[in-house]
Amino acid sequence: MNLHEYQAKEIVKRYGLPVSEFAVASSVEEAQKIAEELDLQEAVLKIQVHAGGRGKAGGVKFAKSRKEMGELAQELIGMKMVNQQTGPDGVIAKKVLISKPIDIKKETYLGAVIDRERGTPLLIASSEGGMEIEEMAEKTPDKILKMPFGFDGTLRSFQLLRLTKFMGWSGELAKQGALVAKALARCFIDMDASLLEINPLVETLDGEILALDAKLSLDDNALFRHADIASYYDPSQVSIQEAAARGYDLAYIAMQGNIGCMVNGAGLAMATMDIIQLYGGEPANFLDVGGGASEEKVAEGFRIILSDSHVKAILVNIFGGIMNCATLASGVVKACKEQHIQVPIIVRMEGTNVQKGKEIFQESHLKIQTAEDIKQAAELAVRVVKK
Repeated sequence: MNLHEYQAKEIVKRYGLPVSEFAVASSVEEAQKIAEELDLQEAVLKIQVHAGGRGKAGGVKFAKSRKEMGELAQELIGMKMVNQQTGPDGVIAKKVLISKPIDIKKETYLGAVIDRERGTPLLIASSEGGMEIEEMAEKTPDKILKMPFGFDGTLRSFQLLRLTKFMGWSGELAKQGALVAKALARCFIDMDASLLEINPLVETLDGEILALDAKLSLDDNALFRHADIASYYDPSQVSIQEAAARGYDLAYIAMQGNIGCMVNGAGLAMATMDIIQLYGGEPANFLDVGGGASEEKVAEGFRIILSDSHVKAILVNIFGGIMNCATLASGVVKACKEQHIQVPIIVRMEGTNVQKGKEIFQESHLKIQTAEDIKQAAELAVRVVKK
């Protein structure tokens, strides 16, 4: 689950990361009230969306007066941001973060991710900040430090020494930097994060280190341990389909194709999308209904898929291990009848009660095509959308 910058800052601040004073406004009136309460004569306003590149997209503005703060707040609240990260539909900013301008001497980068290859948390640091880490890795890989650390969230003394030397911190600055790194590592582990990024982490003209921005993504599977953080979820930052799927505990990600996919199991779903592309088609979505999907879940999955107007056919690929193929078939038939589905449906099933499932399809007298294997299913799906 992605968090907004202001939410991430609230969390990292609890762990002792130094964050400049800020407030959040969802209206012009709130922005003007914040300016008075924080006694701001100048301010930086940043749209709150789940995407990077806000500055390049015009979502970060500098106000030189209180009057301008109100004018810029009106401009930014409700702004639609479209870039490579948001996709062509973009995302709409419902709020702006307002903070006092900081006199910056130097920008750096500090973050943590899970290293999938090593199976360990990884601290990432760079003496240059303010740009995307991927861009830094491509242009200046020698300026990036990567250090694995333990699942206890602690950094050892030799790691902190290596970090401070790499970043060029000395004296009091090195002490501050070490404390920031320790706090970031602890926060990353405690919050079950998949990404925690401070970019930029700045050195001010007064010799202080501040987190000027913060990006935090949490592992959805661990949200049961963070009931208070689960309320931070913002459905306005995802597609209508993704928001609906979350309500039914369905894993859905919208894509740009025209073949809707309903699959059980993430690995099988990925393979299904791959084979659709192999045969010249384009998947419209990733949808994992899970191992124990009920008829209701299946029906809702169809509603979500068909809410995408680009879908011209649906490929259902189910391996019945935990899932009963008869249950799946009943759900598909029920959905077709209730929703008056007109697009072609191709089903490939294997596993528990597969023969019963096929009988249910035959007795329904609906135009549902069954395939013997995934190769045939993909070929059928691609063929019908290209007619």
